[in-house]
Amino acid sequence: MPTVVSEPLLLTALSQTFGYSSFRPHQKEIVEAILAGQDVLAIMPTGGGKSLCYQLPARMAAGTAVVISPLISLMKDQVDSAKENNMAAAYLNSSLSGAQAHKVYRSLEDGSLDLLYISPERFAMDSFIDSLKAARVSFFAVDEAHCLSEWGHDFRPDYLALGQIRKHFPRAPIAAFTATATNKVSDNIAERLGLRDPFQVRASFNRPNLFYEVRAKREIDAQILEFLKSHPEEPGIVYRTTRDAVEKTAAALAKKGIKALPYHAGLPADERGANQEAFSRDEAQVVVATIAFGMGIDKSNVRFVIHADLPKNLEGYYQETGRAGRDGDPSICVLFYGGGDIPKIRHFLDQMNDPEERNMAIHRLNQMAAYASRNSCRRRQLLAYFEEEWPEPNCGACDICTGKATTADASREAQMVLSALVRTGERFGAAHVVDVLVGADTQKIRDLGHDQLKTYGVGKHKDKPFWRSLIGEMLGRGLLMLDPGPYPIIKLTEACLPILQGKETFEVLELGKRDKATKSRGSQASGSSGEDGEAVDYDRALFDRLRALRKTLAQRQSIPPYMVFSDKTLHEMCRQQPKTLSALREIAGVGDAKRDKYGIEFVQEIRGYEGKNVG
Repeated sequence: MPTVVSEPLLLTALSQTFGYSSFRPHQKEIVEAILAGQDVLAIMPTGGGKSLCYQLPARMAAGTAVVISPLISLMKDQVDSAKENNMAAAYLNSSLSGAQAHKVYRSLEDGSLDLLYISPERFAMDSFIDSLKAARVSFFAVDEAHCLSEWGHDFRPDYLALGQIRKHFPRAPIAAFTATATNKVSDNIAERLGLRDPFQVRASFNRPNLFYEVRAKREIDAQILEFLKSHPEEPGIVYRTTRDAVEKTAAALAKKGIKALPYHAGLPADERGANQEAFSRDEAQVVVATIAFGMGIDKSNVRFVIHADLPKNLEGYYQETGRAGRDGDPSICVLFYGGGDIPKIRHFLDQMNDPEERNMAIHRLNQMAAYASRNSCRRRQLLAYFEEEWPEPNCGACDICTGKATTADASREAQMVLSALVRTGERFGAAHVVDVLVGADTQKIRDLGHDQLKTYGVGKHKDKPFWRSLIGEMLGRGLLMLDPGPYPIIKLTEACLPILQGKETFEVLELGKRDKATKSRGSQASGSSGEDGEAVDYDRALFDRLRALRKTLAQRQSIPPYMVFSDKTLHEMCRQQPKTLSALREIAGVGDAKRDKYGIEFVQEIRGYEGKNVG
């Protein structure tokens, strides 16, 4: 039955349960629609507060809300987080013993659960559907709903069984949520779930707290280390393309004293789980991972995401950067870009058998390369991919708009590359062309007589990394192409002719040209000014003490620290320094349950800190 609630009652429930005095954009309307018994299709970015949209109505409506989630590795964290807010929550998956599962079924039957998390595979079981029919289901929430669509970036066939929800539960509303979906994917989700005139939300994909930056890729492990030194103790993710690169970078960082752990599909499952758990519980500062470290991360206080290699497409890149700053505090997304990444990726894409699929993958790679190399606002480019227009001339939160990246005319150098390709007959890969340009003395060059070419050694004024990067740029912009055969031979395209003839200029970005590394606002001392934004106005010394207390309390509860309070809530405590439980309750993120559970210890810590800092 629909549940009609007044706005004051809704705000009271929000405050008591989650400790917030107001909703984020679109949350209120989604909650009201679900409570009114209406289907919902919500496209909201990571960090936009999707879970609250189904957890709050689950708390207020009669019956149990069934949440379908793709990863059992996330369910425990989601349930623990809900329980921290005094909600009756449970999950059913293969990790439970028979006795534990029986207890959950009993709670479902007697109606004592607000939330039940299950996998799509569980829903496909006839016996489970019978159990649900015997219970009182308030509504269904389908998380990561893009997995339903073959046009989505992470299609999962097991999700197709969810098309049976409407058949078995014709009166229960269905709310579908996803962080990334084009209009085509959205329509596909609605069709496959059988949504009836759903309340639709397409929230802005803009993440205002994220700073986007691209830096020139050179000695990548040293560059990552330099970044980490300017962000001490801040948790973050470093993405690498291959398992070998993950292991190498994680080992290099650990050797320098950084608490870094690897994560990739080749590791034993128990080691992967232990490394993810250590990162989640703030026992490791950095996880170095392939994209296998995907939806399984629910950590809210990731302060940076580094891509040490070029991603294959913008959608994956957006999804991965979206794991930074889920608590709403300032965070940084750095992409280290070298043109040499493009031939490596193209080599693998060219092995794809389906021509249509291969061409689409190459198109997406070119979009990714354009993002990295184009002198255009990073935020504008990302939003345009999702068919959203950025209205301002300057976003103020990317390296292009803040002047950290400048352009340089590389027309002459581009002509040298093109000339070298022509004179060598377009029969070689990038490595040989670069050797010709820098005048390398190799047996291959001598045997071929390429040391007699006019272009031999014309590029001595630049090093090999520059030429590799430039060739990658030219590939990314369609001036060059890789031969579709078994070897990565570079060919000219018609698009290069205006450059070769001097009718057009070729500009490249000079990335990362600055005196000091970019810092997030949260990493500054009290009263200092963050390089990428406004002044930081919280007490860092007090934050360190509250963070240590949070970790102690989390260990006592055997939960990740961010579930006690988010970094954003701790920052607000540092600003307001509440001395009473009633004052603490006014801090955003402190609901009734957390005030009662943790309030006294946090208030005592703040009082003790003030006493030590008097005079």
